[in-house]
Parts: sequence; structure tokens; C-alpha cells
Amino acid sequence: MSPSQGADQLDITDPLPKSQSSKMAKSPEDNEKKSLVKKRKDSEICLPIVYGNIAVWLGKKATEHQSHKWTIYVRGATNEDLGVVIKRVVFQLHSSFNNPTRIIENPPFELSESGWGEFEIAMTLFFHGDVSDKPLHLFHHLKLYPEDESGPLSIKKPVVVEAYDEIVFSEPTEAFFARVQNHPALVVPRLPVDFTLPPVPMEEHGDGKRGDTKDHPLNQWFTTFSEADELLKLAAARQQVSNVMRWYKIKQFELEIIQYWERNITLLTAQRRF
Repeated sequence: MSPSQGADQLDITDPLPKSQSSKMAKSPEDNEKKSLVKKRKDSEICLPIVYGNIAVWLGKKATEHQSHKWTIYVRGATNEDLGVVIKRVVFQLHSSFNNPTRIIENPPFELSESGWGEFEIAMTLFFHGDVSDKPLHLFHHLKLYPEDESGPLSIKKPVVVEAYDEIVFSEPTEAFFARVQNHPALVVPRLPVDFTLPPVPMEEHGDGKRGDTKDHPLNQWFTTFSEADELLKLAAARQQVSNVMRWYKIKQFELEIIQYWERNITLLTAQRRF
């Protein structure tokens, strides 16, 4: 039996290729390459995501081997475009499916299929070069039937199973930091007023199409995660406190310098009198 026709779980642990780099002579592109390597110390960028599936029973059209149509996806927690961070997502389906390894190169990162069996799906997220060279592995158990399986199936109310998570990029590259400074999908610390990042050429990520899921046909069934909103509010509050503390430290340092020179001037003046 197979999940495209029926279902057992499958665990995917294939090794992934590592990227390679080579040393090159200086060129006009050196500044851009430096920004891809140079990192922002003591900083982190957070990407709230949601991954899961929505399954719809086919009702009278259901057959023994095709009872549900389902969609599995990785989306922004607030339905923003993830293409600015994620380059592609690889979905590994059960081996019974035709072409079980599905590669989605552009947002929205999702795929739809049909069947009647439940099984585990491995998802591998690959990031843009200035974000991370390490892929992230996620696993989701495809759910087709409601928790209360004794109840009647409905073609009007789909089964929705989603998980909220946060991807944290510690010490991001300056190129990544500069690109996403004002992007709504991420939580990015603001730079001090007197600090500017070197200019970074903007790259085209994706095919230029809109990649958010705000007007997605399944949007009405998406779960609203209050954690994402709270995270954004907490990040803004932390940034405000950080800015105040930074200003306070600068002022305290300036005061110490003034006091130092005042003491020295007073001492010099006293010495001249004697």
C-alpha cells in the first residue's frame, strides 16, 4: 500500500552538498564580496515562519485511492514574502509518489497533491548566499483526517495542521542585514543613527512575482499566531530600550571625559599658582 494510494511514514536523511569557495584576486567586486562575508557581531535576525498542511475531503468525487486533495507549505507567520531569505524549498514525499522529491524555486513555497494516506514529509529550506550556506530541515506529519475521526467528513471545512517556529540568524552578514532592514517578514535590529552599512547591490530573488500569501486561496483557513505579533512588538520594545541604553552609555562616556579634563585643568591651575 502507498500514500499516493495509501501510506507508511518515510524518514529522509540524505546528505546535502557543501558549498565551496575559492580565493580570487582583487577586483571591483571586492567590496560586495566583503559585505557577503563581514558579519554584524552581537546581532541577530529572526524570521517567524509557519509550516503545515491543509487537506480537503473530495466528497462524492472521492475514490479508494484519491480521497483528499492537500497542500503542504512553508509561509511567513504574517503571510509576508519569504523569498527575500529562502532561495528554495525541497519537499520529500513518500517514495510511492511520482517524482517524490519536489523542488520549489520561488515563493510561495508550497505543493499540492492528492491521495488518502498520511505520512511524514521532510522539508529542506535553502537560503540565499548572503543569509546562510547551511540548509534547515523541517518535518511535518501530513494530516488528512480530523482529530475526532468518529465525526462526519466535510467538504466545506478542511483539516488544518500548522506549526509556528522562529529561524534565528546569529551574526548576520552585512549584505543580508542591509537587504532586510525594513522587510516586514523579519525582526531586524535597527542600526545606531550614526552608523551606516556599506552599499550592497540589490539582487533579484525569485522571478519578480508576488510571493506573499495574503491573498492566497487558502488564506481564510490559515491559523493566526499571536506569537508572531507579540514577537514583533517585543522586538520593537527591545530595540527602543537598546537605543536608550546606547545613548545613555555615550552620554556617560562624554561626561567622564569632561570630568577628566576638568580635574586636569583644576590641577594645572593650582600648580601654576604655587
